Formats: sequence, C-alpha cells, structure tokens
Amino acid sequence: MTGAKSQSPRIADDSVLVEVRGRAGYLTLNRPKALNALNHIMARRIDDALTEWEYDPRIDTVVISGAGERGLCAGGDIRSIHDDARSGGMASADFWYDEYRLNARIARYPKPYVALMDGIVMGGGVGISAHGSVRVATERSRIAMPETGIGFVPDVGGTYLLSRAPGELGTHLALTGAPVGAADARLCGLVDYFVPSQRLPGLLAALSHIPANEAVGRYAAEPPLGELADQRDWIDECYAVDTVEEIVRRLLDTGVAAAKEAAGTILTKSPTALKVALAALRAARELDYLERALEQEYRIACAALSSPDLVEGIRAQVIDKDRDPHWSPPTLAEVTDADVARFFRPLGRRDLSFAEELGAQS
Repeated sequence: MTGAKSQSPRIADDSVLVEVRGRAGYLTLNRPKALNALNHIMARRIDDALTEWEYDPRIDTVVISGAGERGLCAGGDIRSIHDDARSGGMASADFWYDEYRLNARIARYPKPYVALMDGIVMGGGVGISAHGSVRVATERSRIAMPETGIGFVPDVGGTYLLSRAPGELGTHLALTGAPVGAADARLCGLVDYFVPSQRLPGLLAALSHIPANEAVGRYAAEPPLGELADQRDWIDECYAVDTVEEIVRRLLDTGVAAAKEAAGTILTKSPTALKVALAALRAARELDYLERALEQEYRIACAALSSPDLVEGIRAQVIDKDRDPHWSPPTLAEVTDADVARFFRPLGRRDLSFAEELGAQS
C-alpha cells in the first residue's frame, strides 16, 4: 500500500504498518515470519491508531489485514507468554489487560472496522477481527480458538462469541479447537462476508473511497459449502450438558465417526483447561455485554499463568514441538470443582474492569 502515513508518536516500530489512503485508515500486521503473532507493542499501536482516527473527519473507515500470504494473525505471541509464565512474571497479564480493552474498543468503534480475515486467524487474531463491524473471510480462512491445546482457555472475547453461536456449535469449537472455513465461520457468527482472495486487492483499493458495506458488497460472493450445518444434530445433542466427561461419553456413544473423532481430539487437550473453558462458556451465555466476558476471561488468563498446563502446553506444541504434553492433573476425573473455581476468583485491585464504560452506556 502507498499513501501518506499517519503519525503515531508514542510507539515507533514496523510491526504494525499504519497509513491513510483516501478516506480509510489501514492497519497491516507486519510480522509475516511469525504469522503476524500479536504482542503488546502491536496491540498498543493499533489502539493508538484507533484513537487518532476515531474523531478525525477525514477517516470514514478502518481496515485491518495481515502482511504475507499465510494469515491475518495466528494469535498472541505465546513464546513470550511461555517465558513469562515460567519466570513468574506479570508481562503477560499487562499485555492481556491492554489487549482485552482493545477488543472491547473494536466492538464499540463508531466507524466501520473492516477485518480481512484471510488465511490463519486464531486466538488473538480473532480478538482483533471478529469483534469488528465488517468481517470478511476468504477461501483460505482458517478461523479457530485452539487454546485448550496449550492449557489455556478461549479469551479475547472468544467465550462471548462462541457462547452465542447457534446451538452448541460454539462449545464444540471451544473444546476441540477445530478451525472453520468461511461458511462455517459465518454460520457461527464470526464473519459477515465471503470475498475470494483474488478480489482482495480490489476491495482494499475500493475501501479508500467507497463506504465499507458498499465496497464489500461489490466484491462478496457465496462461500463454498461448510460442514457444521450438517453436523448440528449430533453436536447439539452431545454438547448440551454441563460436564466435559458427559460430553465425551455422548460423543463416543453416538456411532457417528465425526463425533468419535471430536471426542478423541478433546481427550488430547488439557483436562483443566477443558473444564474451565466449559464453565466460562456457560457463564458467558448469561452475560449481557462483551465487556463482562472479557473481565471474566482476564481472571481466567491470570490464573492460567500459575497453572502448570500453560507452560507445558506451549512447550509441547511450540517450543519442543513433540506434541506430547503431560497435563497436571492428567485426566478429567482428577480435575475438581475447586480446581476450576480458582480460575474465576476476583483479583482485587488487579481486576480488569469496564465499569466506567458500561456505566456510560446505561
């Protein structure tokens, strides 16, 4: 992209490219070798740009995309989180505090926020895209919340989004961590439009001078068929209970191959993370605002920093890549209600609170 660059004096680096073209502000995550993994500096830089553009009468639309061909964003920088958790630090908590506030800001941003969810969009990548007002997927999109596989729990507002998917689709995606394509992501309420990837350059150009929904409408098409619509019967039946053990039992008893495969996938995840994720999803269903879910997720995330499964999960999946995590406790039966409750305890002065913002809404 070319054009006059906006100013962001507080943070100067190139991990997020910030520029203005015509009537649109463009944010490009620019760490393609790391699949544009999001770190604290990047979150702050995005927030700075949103602050600058919110009341700028020259800017009608904000567009976020990822550099390279592999994806918008593969999630948070979990290597850094691994190192922080091992050392007992608080850098990750500080990052999540700002990241979750950014997620809430995106959801309430007063101008069209167009997220190009091309390629891999996972974890933190979902947080900076799926809360936007105009969400675009392509045939290359693979959208997921895979946190239970690293001993963590869907965050960045993921429990709020997934708890509002039709039936039990969100529970299925949260526990298995399964990625979905454009059609299934649209079914689950995570995207709005499908645009073939070869049309993205034209769309990017059009957004600089055409209203967002009109521009996307010119380039949108119907996505290829998904899979989840045909699986609703067994998904809704098997996941409509409030214990992970019973979910797994039902999945194994269905006689449906895809259901048994889902059970096998779930049983490879952190038992503690699975139980906490299910409790968080069920609680999020009863929360009226995204911000309340983010407050809950922040408590869970901070508790996870002192959980052995987070360090072990990242080690197995990302550091050593042996794909052989040793969870503690190792089985669902050994995870007690008290173990789960620990993740929901208030943090006192360290709690994330949107009381002021929500008070202004009432």
